[in-house]
Amino acid sequence: MAFLDAIRLALHTLRAQKLKSAFSLIGVFIGVAFFIGAWSITNGINVYMTDKFAGTIIGVNTFHLRRRPAFTPHVSDSMWRAWARRPRIRFGDAEAVAAGITVPVLTAWQSSDRGDIEANGKTVRGAEITGATERYFDIKNLNIAQGRPFSAQEVRSGVPVVVIGSEVAQKLYPSRDPIGKPVRLGGRPYRVVGVVAEQGKLFGFSLDRFAVAPALSPVQDLVNPPGVVDALIVKASTVGEMREAMAQAEGIMRGRRHLRPQQGNTFVLETSEGVLEFWAGIQRILFFFGPMLVSVSLVVGGIVIMNIMLMAVAERTREIGLRKSLGARRRDILRQFLVESVTLAGLGGTFGVIAGVLLTFGLKAVSPLPTTLSGLSVVLGVVLGGLTGVVAGVYPASRAARLDPITALRQE
Repeated sequence: MAFLDAIRLALHTLRAQKLKSAFSLIGVFIGVAFFIGAWSITNGINVYMTDKFAGTIIGVNTFHLRRRPAFTPHVSDSMWRAWARRPRIRFGDAEAVAAGITVPVLTAWQSSDRGDIEANGKTVRGAEITGATERYFDIKNLNIAQGRPFSAQEVRSGVPVVVIGSEVAQKLYPSRDPIGKPVRLGGRPYRVVGVVAEQGKLFGFSLDRFAVAPALSPVQDLVNPPGVVDALIVKASTVGEMREAMAQAEGIMRGRRHLRPQQGNTFVLETSEGVLEFWAGIQRILFFFGPMLVSVSLVVGGIVIMNIMLMAVAERTREIGLRKSLGARRRDILRQFLVESVTLAGLGGTFGVIAGVLLTFGLKAVSPLPTTLSGLSVVLGVVLGGLTGVVAGVYPASRAARLDPITALRQE
């Protein structure tokens, strides 16, 4: 029997036994759909974490000098207490490190807290209010859409000017140019000098709900105790230069704090690697448990297909005997039932691929999950469906092929 004829006969059988075929498809359908959906979510988050999240939180070729890490997903109480006992990073520390690094770098101070921004009878609640120095915008790659960033002179003089995010500008001055207009941070008056271009969202949270004012302006009373900064941000051109700058910064800080060689650091130099290491741990868990869940569904689907095919062999015993008596060879019978099994699984896999693709785009449209469809996942989904059919169909097909034609013709 030609291969195409076997497929045609298999499709005819599927049409004749719609209910059995539908039950046979379910397991493979769910397994393949889940596989593509899980792959898309994991792949999307991986790209998101590498390209945007780590870059937004820390920055590329950038490290932060902090009292403790900013990104702390799993920390014991004892570690929190140890961090709380550490001395804060002070203005003098930031100045000494920035002046002592010999590698070409950009440096900026940063201190942040949540607060309200008021203007024009409106209020933006829970915005991120930051006190920073002038290089903050270059290091964070914040593009100014309107106006300008504040200058080094304005930082040194503590001038009450502010650069706001696009969401803040739209809410406070929806139909007016905000440049030169007054806003209040923590009840204190500021003048808007710039608006940052829209950045979008990060895991569903707006990146445009913020205000940045000079570090030595009255904003320092809102974000930190006097003379204290959250972080010194240092950005280099390459990873190698960043590593060298980190070594120099560590030496300067250890010297300022009079730490002996056997003593650990009372500060942290944080890079994006810490964020990515945390995600890598989650990714390993997903790659371990994800295939297990998919395999369970495919095994269930394969068992269902095998049982359906065994029933088909039992119901068509006389047909098999008749075909053998008319000259059908053993491999023809084997091919027929194997093709039927693969066709069942292939159809389930195809519908699963369609459902997985729709699930990927649906999640991207209605949720903050950054899903990314991969062509490889689609190909693997189809292959998995076909392999399930092959594995599940081997035993029923071989059983049908071994039937004695005389015995089969006597079957009622």
